[in-house]
Amino acid sequence: MAFAEADNKHSKQNTDKSKDAVEPSEAIFQAIGVIVGEVSISSTGNNSVTIGNSIYPLFYLPRKRREFEALAQEIEATGKYTQRLLVYPKVMHFPRKDEPHQIAFQLVTYDHGQEKTRLLKQLRNFEFHLSGLWQFIPVCSLPCISIFRNFTRERLEYIKQAEPTDKFKIMKASHLPLLWKDAIVPAFKFNPKADKDQGHPMFVSIKAKFLPQKNIFKFDALLSLPQETPPKFLKVSKKDKAAAKQASKKNNSRKNSPKPDKAESPINQ
Repeated sequence: MAFAEADNKHSKQNTDKSKDAVEPSEAIFQAIGVIVGEVSISSTGNNSVTIGNSIYPLFYLPRKRREFEALAQEIEATGKYTQRLLVYPKVMHFPRKDEPHQIAFQLVTYDHGQEKTRLLKQLRNFEFHLSGLWQFIPVCSLPCISIFRNFTRERLEYIKQAEPTDKFKIMKASHLPLLWKDAIVPAFKFNPKADKDQGHPMFVSIKAKFLPQKNIFKFDALLSLPQETPPKFLKVSKKDKAAAKQASKKNNSRKNSPKPDKAESPINQ
């Protein structure tokens, strides 16, 4: 595709929005942004953040435990439950088309008046940087930006030693539904009945706004022009996916046993 022509066609409508766009020094898969909401911390671990009339799970990885504990202490000390958070969005889709997707947020850090990260200072409320493959997926009517795990040799070596279920959780992509009117490139849509050579999804980097009333993201501005070749990433193999599915069935059967195992959150990767 001639991107110069596509860019000229859309440059006028995107010029103002792209003036303050940050050109990434190196293309990577990412989805990170700022939300503002009322944080609820539960002793059972079912933490959440309420934005408007919507309640979203709020979780953290073990390496961010101290950050989460500091947030909890901040709330307890100040009594201010409404907090500005830097987060990774996580989306769960379901096979049934009438069952809407669910969104959760993974805590990176919080804003306590002295921003500890450049992004907390740079991003506006509910603004996200999204970089991934622009495509349709079978279980979502809207096109998505698919965020895969960036490739590193250390991560690859770890995955080689991991169990299939752990591999699946580590490499599982997050597909973020996006409204992008007059997109500079069309979202790729795979047709299983067509010839094998159908092309491939483009790698895009954009600014987007999170719309809690619709549970989707909306295009705001380009961060860089679309790329034919994405950065190297890790993807779950069909073999590992099948093994993880089989292991999941076994775990579900254990739930019905007298001593069920504690299930892990399917969103927490």
